[in-house]
Amino acid sequence: MKIILFDIDGTLIKAGGAGTRALNSAVKAMTGHPEACRSFQLQGATDKSNFENAFKAGAGRKPTKKQLDVLIGKYVDCLPAEVLRSVKAKKYLKVKGVEKFLAGLSGRKDVLVGLGTGNLKEGAFIKLEPSGLIKHFAFGGYGCDSHHRSEVLKKAVERAAKIARVEIKEREVFVIGDTHRDVEAAKEAGYHSAVVLDGFGDPNLVMRSNPEMMEKDFSDQKPWLIWLGLEKDPKGISRATYICPDTPIEHAQYGRTGTDIRDIEVSMKRLRKIKNK
Repeated sequence: MKIILFDIDGTLIKAGGAGTRALNSAVKAMTGHPEACRSFQLQGATDKSNFENAFKAGAGRKPTKKQLDVLIGKYVDCLPAEVLRSVKAKKYLKVKGVEKFLAGLSGRKDVLVGLGTGNLKEGAFIKLEPSGLIKHFAFGGYGCDSHHRSEVLKKAVERAAKIARVEIKEREVFVIGDTHRDVEAAKEAGYHSAVVLDGFGDPNLVMRSNPEMMEKDFSDQKPWLIWLGLEKDPKGISRATYICPDTPIEHAQYGRTGTDIRDIEVSMKRLRKIKNK
């Protein structure tokens, strides 16, 4: 049984800044600060951490437990309107190819698809509602489970094990995100990691985090399915390992991207010919 965990923001959908606006509104209602989220980086962190940082930016101190609960309540109240605002402005988008990719995965008996997100559970569902993608997810790990992304992922796997009624081994868990923090969390938990480059992550930080797999989006499912071990590679490559690698560089290239260096070289030669003409 393979467990595939998806981040939400930048991996499944782009909500047009709805979460940031909702959190700014919640902090403003409590502290008067209009743009608290400008003071720190939200992407890749859990909502627990983001809410504490936002309140601190507005009030100059950490929130009490009661204040944090009030802030969460105000955020959840504001979020639906902000998501709708993004939808109306046509700034709410699904990552290219994700709908077809999820539909294919959900139809398999050897796969469980879940969420591994820093969003609160209620916030996650609100953000996903306009996309129609929530139907593909039977479980998840959420930002309300822990401050730490790796613990959020482990919680998701724990819930998957209860559904499948089997022990889930670390090598059977695949995490797909869009930032270096998603990769780091997956590695910390002992899971496989992959990144969607058309998200919110810094490309340089993503590269340094060294995920096993990097793709712009889900338009081409073949590399994703090979990485997941759900399809065999026609070139005789077995999950990130050449049967007889020509060089360590080629070996590493395929392990990181699912792409053969020779394919890149052929494409570059074709491009040069076109440019010369």
